[in-house]
Amino acid sequence: MPCPTPQTEDASSVKKLSVDLPNDSVPAMGRKDSVWSLGEGQAPEDLDKPIDNPPLSILLIEKPQSGSVTVGGDITFVAKVEAKDLLRKPTIKWFKGKWMDLASKTGKHLQLKETFDRITKVHTFEMHIIKAKDNYAGNYRCEVTYKDKFDSCSFDLEVKEAGQGSQNIDIRSAFKRSSEGQEDAGELDFSGLLKHREPKQQDDTPEVDVWEILKNARPDEYEKIAFMYGITDLRGLLRRMKKIPKEEKKSEAFAKKLDPAYQVDKGGKIRLVVDLADPTVELKWYKNGQEIRPTPKFIFEHKGTQRIMVINNCNSNDDAAYSVAAGDEKCTTELFVKVKIVKGIEPVKTTVNERIELECEVSEEGAQVKWMKNGVEVPTGVRSRYRVKCEGTKHFLVIDDASREDTGTYSIMATGGTSEAHVQVDLKPLKIYQDLQDMTVLLGQPIKLHCEIYPGNVPGRWYRNGQLIQPNDRINIIHRNKIHRLEIETCSLHDAGDYTFVPEGYSQSLSAKIHIIDPPRVHLDSLNFPDNTVTVVAGNKLRLEIPISGEPAPRVVWMKGERSGHRVRAETYGDQTSMTIEITEREDSGNYKIVLQNEAGEATASIKIKVVDIPDPPEAPLVPVVGGDWCSMTWEPPKYDGGSPILGYFIERKKKQSSRWMRLNFDLIKETSFEPKKMIEGVPYEVRIFAVNAIGVSKPSEPSKAFTPLAVTSEPTMLVVDDVTDTTVTVKWRPPETIGAAGLDGYLVEYCIEGSESTSLSNKELTEKTKYTITGLSPGCKILVRVKAINAAGASAPRTLQHSILVKEVIEPPKIRVPRHLKQTYTRRVGEAVNLVVPFMGKPRPKVTWLKEGKPIEPSHVSIRNTDCDSIIFIRKAERSHSGKYEMTVQVENHVDTAIIDIQIVDLPGPPQCVTIEDVWGGNVALIWTPPKDNGNAPITGYTIQKADKKTMEWFTCIEHYHRTCITITELVVGNEYFFRIFSENMCGLSEAATQTKKSALIVKEGLQVKIPEYNDHDFKEAPKFTQPLINTFAVAGYNTTLNCSVRANPRPKVIWMKNKIVIVDDPRYRMFSNQGVCTLEIRKPSPYDGGLYTCKAINDLGEAQVDCKLEVKGQSVSSPVHPAILFIITTHHFNTQSVTSQA
Repeated sequence: MPCPTPQTEDASSVKKLSVDLPNDSVPAMGRKDSVWSLGEGQAPEDLDKPIDNPPLSILLIEKPQSGSVTVGGDITFVAKVEAKDLLRKPTIKWFKGKWMDLASKTGKHLQLKETFDRITKVHTFEMHIIKAKDNYAGNYRCEVTYKDKFDSCSFDLEVKEAGQGSQNIDIRSAFKRSSEGQEDAGELDFSGLLKHREPKQQDDTPEVDVWEILKNARPDEYEKIAFMYGITDLRGLLRRMKKIPKEEKKSEAFAKKLDPAYQVDKGGKIRLVVDLADPTVELKWYKNGQEIRPTPKFIFEHKGTQRIMVINNCNSNDDAAYSVAAGDEKCTTELFVKVKIVKGIEPVKTTVNERIELECEVSEEGAQVKWMKNGVEVPTGVRSRYRVKCEGTKHFLVIDDASREDTGTYSIMATGGTSEAHVQVDLKPLKIYQDLQDMTVLLGQPIKLHCEIYPGNVPGRWYRNGQLIQPNDRINIIHRNKIHRLEIETCSLHDAGDYTFVPEGYSQSLSAKIHIIDPPRVHLDSLNFPDNTVTVVAGNKLRLEIPISGEPAPRVVWMKGERSGHRVRAETYGDQTSMTIEITEREDSGNYKIVLQNEAGEATASIKIKVVDIPDPPEAPLVPVVGGDWCSMTWEPPKYDGGSPILGYFIERKKKQSSRWMRLNFDLIKETSFEPKKMIEGVPYEVRIFAVNAIGVSKPSEPSKAFTPLAVTSEPTMLVVDDVTDTTVTVKWRPPETIGAAGLDGYLVEYCIEGSESTSLSNKELTEKTKYTITGLSPGCKILVRVKAINAAGASAPRTLQHSILVKEVIEPPKIRVPRHLKQTYTRRVGEAVNLVVPFMGKPRPKVTWLKEGKPIEPSHVSIRNTDCDSIIFIRKAERSHSGKYEMTVQVENHVDTAIIDIQIVDLPGPPQCVTIEDVWGGNVALIWTPPKDNGNAPITGYTIQKADKKTMEWFTCIEHYHRTCITITELVVGNEYFFRIFSENMCGLSEAATQTKKSALIVKEGLQVKIPEYNDHDFKEAPKFTQPLINTFAVAGYNTTLNCSVRANPRPKVIWMKNKIVIVDDPRYRMFSNQGVCTLEIRKPSPYDGGLYTCKAINDLGEAQVDCKLEVKGQSVSSPVHPAILFIITTHHFNTQSVTSQA
C-alpha cells in the first residue's frame, strides 16, 4: 500500500494564496516547475484593517466586482467609463496587490480587452482570467486616469479547489486532521472524500514558463517568443526581468526533515528521525500541537546530527499529527496506525425493488471506515437512500428499495486497507397484456393509442418515426399503473407515421402505424387571382403553382374544356400542382379545369387564363396634305388590340433613300392623326405607325407612300416700272428672297385696269426673265401690275405695284454715266485691244455721236456700236495714231449731254540721240548724252548704262533706272579700254536699240597727282529727333511683345521709357535695348494689366524729344490659335546717296 502524501498546513477547501512571480518570494516547497502567475496578494494584516468609505466614483460608472472561480475555470472582471465629457480614450491599468501592473502579464492565462460603444458613448474594459490557478487568488485593483481626473476600484478573487478523485484515493488527504492543538486534535475529517469525483479530462497542453524561455533565449529571439505566446508588452516584461533578483539558498535548520507520513501496525514500534544542520540547536517534539515529554512510550535518541523519537507499543491513540521544532523552523508528519479488514464485502445480484445489505468486518471496534460507490463516497444523510450501521467490528451498508442506478462497485476503506464488491441490479421480465393497434384517422379527428404492460411501475417513452414525443397542449401522455396512453386532440398530417412505445430499461418495444386521410381540396383563394383569372403576356412562360391538399396525395388532371391541353405540362409534387406552358400563345386563352381524386373523395376547380399580346400593326398611314417642312397624316386603329386597350401610338419617319427611322414622339399620341414637322424641303420621306398597349409596342405598319415637302417661293422683290410707252408698260423685278427646294419655274405677270376688278394674264407661258413688257394697252389708261413666282408647289404671294401706271410715254433728259476708270487718261500699249462701254440714260432712245479731235471717227479705224442704254467703242489692234481725245454726245430732242474720253496708246522709246565720252581720269570715265528723239508717246523714266571691254566686247550693266543725262563710271580697270552704250526706258520698257560711244576710253597706267580740295569741318551736332515714331500695338496675353522707334541725335541721347508717365526702372518684366539709334522695349509675357500709354523720351545737351503709343493686351482666345510670338519691328533704313559729279 503506497504511503499517503502529507497534508498541507491550510486544511480549508477555499484558499487565498498569493500568486508566485519570478521576482517575488521563493516558490513553495515541493514545487519543481516555476509557474508564470499573476502577482502578490494582499498581506494578511491588511485584511483585518477596517476599510474606509471610498469616495464617489469620478470616471467609473460600473466597477469590477469581487468574484470566485474554481481551479481551471474562467472569470471576467468588467469596468465601464462614460465618455460623453471625454475628448479621448481614458487610460486604464490593472494591478494585483499593491504595485504589480498586469499589462506585461498578458498571455495564455490573462487577456485584457477594450471596446467602445458609439451609441451609448461608453468605454468597456475587461480582464479575462483563463484556467485559473490557486495562486491567482488575491486582491486586485483597477485604476482609470484622464488628464487631471483619477478613479480606482479594488476587488478580490477567490480560487476554489476543484474536486479531484480516482480509484487510487490519497488516504492521507482523505483522513486529514480536523485541527491541531485542540482537544479533539487527532480526529480524522472525512469531508475531503466528499469531493472525489470521476477525474475530468485534463488539458494535455504543457504549461510554459515564459520567464525561463526569455532568460535562456537570445535577444534577437525576444519578438518571436512574444508573438508565439501572445505577449503584448514585451518591453515591460524585459524591464521586469532585469529587476528579478537571483535566487540565493537560505540556510535551514534541518539537513533532512521528517517524511510526510508514517504507518505502523497496532502494537508495533516506529522511529521518527530528523537530521540537523546545526547540532547545537534546541529541539522539541509535539503531538497534535502538545509537547512530548520522555516516557517509556516516547524515547528520544541522539546519534551525531540525527535526532530520533521512538514510539513503542503503538495503538489507536498514537494515530496523530507529529511535529518537531528546531529554533524558528518546524517540520511536520503524520502517523497512521493500521486498522485491517478481517472480512470483506461480497458481490450481490438482485432485481429492482429488492433490499440490499453489504457487510464488512474490521479488526478494531470503533474504527472509522468510509463507504464508496464507484470511487465516490456514499451520501448517508437523512434523505439519502443509503443507510450505514455498525455492530461492534461489523459495518453494514443497506439499500431498502434497489433500483438500476444502484448497480456499481462498492468499496469500504479503513486505514489499514480496503475491500470492494460489485452489486448488479436487473429489471424484472416484461409482459405485454395489450399491444398497440394500427389506426386510420380522418384529418382533424383525435388519436388515442393504448397499451398495457407488466410491471406497472415501469415508465416508458413514445416515439413517432424514431423521434421522441414530448407532451404539450395538443399531445397528452398518460401512465396509470400498467396502462400507457398517448392522446392527440386534433390530428394533422404530420401525426401520421410509425408510433413506438419503449418501456424504460427494456429492449422490447410496442409499435403501431397511424394512417391519416384527408379529402382533396384545391386552394385557389390563397393565390389572390381576381375572378380566378390569370393574365400572361404572349411568348412568356406560364407556370401556375396551385396549392392542393389531400391525404394520400390526390391524382391531378388538368383539362381545357373537355380535353386535356395538348400544349400543357402538368406536374404534381408535395402540396401543390403546377401547370406549365413554355411559350404562351393567343390560342392558350380559355378556361382550365383541375380534377383531384384520392380514396377520401374528389374535388374540382376552374381557372381562366387570359393571354395578352402586343397589338397588330396598323394599316399604312395616309398623307393627304404636304407643306414646306411639314405634312398631315392619318391612320386607322389596328384590327386586333392584343387583348389590352390601345394606349397610344408612336410615329417614325425616314428619308426614302435612307434605312434609318427616327422616332418623332416620345409621349404616346392618343389620336389617329399627326403633323410631322421640321422636315427638309425637297427630300422625299416615308412615315410609319406603331400601336402601343399595356403589353408593349406592335410591329411597325407598312410605310406610307413617299411624299416630298415642298414650299412655294416668297414673293418677288423690288418690282418697279422700267419703261412706259403709249401702248406698252415694261416692268422689272428681282427674284424672291426664298426660293426653296422646289426651285423657280418662272413668273406670271398680271394686270388690271384701274377701276375694274377683272385681272388679265399678260403672259400665258411662264417667263424666266425678271423683266417683262405688257403690250396691247390703250393709250391714256391706268393699270395695276402684279407678279407671281411659280414652282412645283404652286404660285407665291403676288408682288403688286403700289401705284397705278399711266400708259403714256415720258421724256427723260439724256445723261452719260462715264465709268470711273474712263474719267482719267485711258492708256494702252500698241497692239492691244481697246473695248470701252459708256452707259447713258434718256427717253425716248437718245441719239449718240462720236468725234475725235472735233472730227468724225472713221468706221474703218474704230468700231462704234450703240444700244438703248450704252455705247461701245472698240479698237481691235491699237496704234499710236489712235491716241487722242474722243467726244461722245447724247441727244434726246433738245436735250444734249457730252463726255470726253482721253485715250493714250504708248510704245517703246527710241535710243538716246548722242552718247559721248566727256572725260577720262584715273579709273573714271565721264559720259554725257541727249534724250531720245522718240519717247514712245510716254515720258522717259530712266536710262540703263552698260560697259564692254574692247578685247571681249561683252556688255555688263553698270547702273539701271538712272534719271539724269550725265554720269561718272568709276572703278574701271587700269590698262583696259572700254566702250559704253545707253538704253532709254519708259513705262513700256527699255528701248529696242542702244546708242554706243563712237570712241573708246583707255584707262592709262601712269600715276596721277590728285589735288585734294580743302573743306570746312561740318557741325554734326543736333537735338534729338525721332525719325520713326512708336505705333499703337495690340498684344496677346502670355506672349512677349516689343515696342520700337528710331531717334537721331548728336551727341548720343539718353533714352527713357515710361508707362502712363511713370519711368520704368529695374523692372524684370521689361528689357530695353538701343542699337544704332533704334530703341526697343521688350515686355515679357504681358497681362491685361500691362496695357496703357507707353512713352519713349530722348534727352541730350541740345534738347529732348518724345513719342507715345498705346498698348492693348488682349486675353488669349481658346477658339482661335495665336502665333507663339507677336513681334512688331519697325526698321529705319538709311540710304547713302552717292553724289555723281558731272562735268560738262
